Amino acid sequence: MAEHAHAHQHGHTVTWKMAASATLHCLTGCAIGEVLGMVIGTALGWHNAPTIVLAVVLAFFFGYLMTIVGLRRAGVDLRRAVKLAFAADTVSIIVMEIVDNGVMLLVPGAMDAGLTTGLFWGALAFALLVAFVVTTPVNKWIIGRGKGHAVVHGLH
Repeated sequence: MAEHAHAHQHGHTVTWKMAASATLHCLTGCAIGEVLGMVIGTALGWHNAPTIVLAVVLAFFFGYLMTIVGLRRAGVDLRRAVKLAFAADTVSIIVMEIVDNGVMLLVPGAMDAGLTTGLFWGALAFALLVAFVVTTPVNKWIIGRGKGHAVVHGLH
């Protein structure tokens, strides 16, 4: 079964649960930024491009921030925490942002729907779900090679 699949690389076992956990951690920060960016852009009546740019910038900011805060709580100095966050999260956030913004653009009317519509919130929730599903195997592959969240796993 896929749930029990393991990858052995760099002396550790990577399970789907581990990959899903890393993806969920990343998704939490990304979702905060993504939702905030979409809400701000939509509320201000911005066109799609500036709204997506804002959402992506905020997704990276909050995605990195989640990791940095966790590392700082574990006693890692700020400079090292920032470097580790970039190493751990960059690929995951890029994949997540391409997928969730792509889905938002593909759902007819989602980007133009108002904040009080089910279409806007339903499309955004669906986009984040699809991003999670697509990014989890990417994270499993990356962690299996000792990269991504593997670089911070023991420090949290």
